Amino acid sequence: MTTIRDVARLAGVSISTVSLALNSPKRVGAETLDRIQQAIQSTGYRIDPVAQTLARGRSSIIGFVSANLGNMFFGDIRREIEHQALDHGYFVLIADSSGRADLERALLERLQAQKIAGIALAANGRGDEYATFLRDFKTPIVMFDQKVEGAERDFIGSDNPLTTTILTEHLLQLGHRRIAFISGPSGLHTADERLKGFIDTMDGADVEVDPSLVVEGGYTRTGGHTQAMRLLTRRDRPTAIIGANNMMGLATLQVMQEMGFRCPDDVSLAMVDDVPWSNVITPRITMVVQDAQKLGELAAQRLLARIASPEAAAEPPQDFILTPRFVRGESTRRL
Repeated sequence: MTTIRDVARLAGVSISTVSLALNSPKRVGAETLDRIQQAIQSTGYRIDPVAQTLARGRSSIIGFVSANLGNMFFGDIRREIEHQALDHGYFVLIADSSGRADLERALLERLQAQKIAGIALAANGRGDEYATFLRDFKTPIVMFDQKVEGAERDFIGSDNPLTTTILTEHLLQLGHRRIAFISGPSGLHTADERLKGFIDTMDGADVEVDPSLVVEGGYTRTGGHTQAMRLLTRRDRPTAIIGANNMMGLATLQVMQEMGFRCPDDVSLAMVDDVPWSNVITPRITMVVQDAQKLGELAAQRLLARIASPEAAAEPPQDFILTPRFVRGESTRRL
């Protein structure tokens, strides 16, 4: 059976250098790394994950826990975290909590029991008790997108109030006053922050918000479809609708098409986040876009740093907040 010692002998390096190349290839020179990779191919050496876990005291696996992997936004973040993890010798185990706080907690506990190296988490649990659970969790955790106040963990996210402030100001400038807002789940960080951005901007413009036009779509396509149908079948329907995420925004456009409404001639539409192939959707939707790639990159870097050394693990938690980008489409028009 081929061992790491055989690889080191063939490559003409120390065993520790081979180990470094396997776990943190970016820390090894290009020429040395090439020799080691050739030696691995020649000998047929394969990493023993059990032995590696015993040697490290933890596995070479990073967990990725999210509520809705069907949302392309989370897929883009996951992809970047995977790339960063692989560059440092880690693999990513993906888990979907389906938005259930109890399942999310069970997944985190199971990952910890497996001595997983660290976890990137888009949390759906909330409240003081859940914050305490995350704060006392022994495995390194970096939260992204969704923040749990009081958890005292690194957080990577966008300026969520700004996302809907931008969209609301855009519609107000176009003359819209009767604006509907399809929100995410109440109590969830991004949902509350985006709703706040909408309410504060309307208040700041001295425009009264009709409470019946603020509805909850659960961040799902089904929820967005149901709420858009209710809004658009009203006699006093809104002149514009904001979807607090891409799934609900697309669902709203679908309802408009099903009901024979023309967008934006009959109703304007804006949403948070992009979707693949959005440039072929008619009309091109006006949106505010988060930098999913950068979010994933920062989340991975922060988590890998926490894993790398006890000193980094002991550093106080930090928030990293990115500024979103406005993309004007053809789905909004002046009244």
